[in-house]
Amino acid sequence: MFRLLKTFRSVYETKNFSKAAEQLFISQPAVSNQIKQLEEELAIQLFVRNGRQEIITTKQADILYHHLLNLSDDWEDTLQALRIQAMPRETCRIVASNTFAVYYLPELMEQLIQQFPEVAFILDMDNSEQVLDKIEKHQAHFGFIEKPLVTDSIIRQEILLDELVHAGNASQNLWLVREENSGVYHYTERYFLAHNLNPQKMIIKNNEMIVRCLEQGIGQSIISKKALPPKINWNSLGEEYQRSFYFIKRQHIESMQLRQIDEYIKNYYQKNKS
Repeated sequence: MFRLLKTFRSVYETKNFSKAAEQLFISQPAVSNQIKQLEEELAIQLFVRNGRQEIITTKQADILYHHLLNLSDDWEDTLQALRIQAMPRETCRIVASNTFAVYYLPELMEQLIQQFPEVAFILDMDNSEQVLDKIEKHQAHFGFIEKPLVTDSIIRQEILLDELVHAGNASQNLWLVREENSGVYHYTERYFLAHNLNPQKMIIKNNEMIVRCLEQGIGQSIISKKALPPKINWNSLGEEYQRSFYFIKRQHIESMQLRQIDEYIKNYYQKNKS
């Protein structure tokens, strides 16, 4: 049954039998047969085939998937308990969007490592949408994002404000701009609209690269004040260019240790706010 459920999860997340087969390193017919077997055992239909490779999930598949995520967590906790003598350290996976991961998360991690020395932390960085996706799919325990994204299965809490500033060489027409799915992008577009600008743009998908270009005197940018070294000139843009960062987690956290980390993170930012 575990093998069938693993195949189901891959098909559900990819919405594609061929992609699921690639993930599982089995053939596409094997994936189809396992899904058919699971449907027969449960006496329900999980997917609607539309004649192409893409599939549509049924309501029963949605219910099974969300219960399966919780079941996977419970199973991981069971394995952790069985391995406790050989591997006493619990794993905590944290994923954050770019600015938070580079300029804010290290400060938090210094405290978490001191408070939870028995925990093995794994850190990852992605854009806000992917952070949310990884939390939803139970690929990480806790996340930090710079967009007010939320779903029914996710709990979101605003934790701090990040000031965006106008930095760099204002005499140049070249602007260093983050990609469209970045949290800074719409602030930059708002600035262009407010100042009636249609400048030359260079798309850069990483804050550190923008900072290095600014250090070389290349262009100007809207960027987090936290990211700027002292030698780069900047101007304040006011309160309307302050953005919120959010702490997100899934609703079901089984592990006592992870619940303690959750409480510590919330209290840490609550204390720093006051």
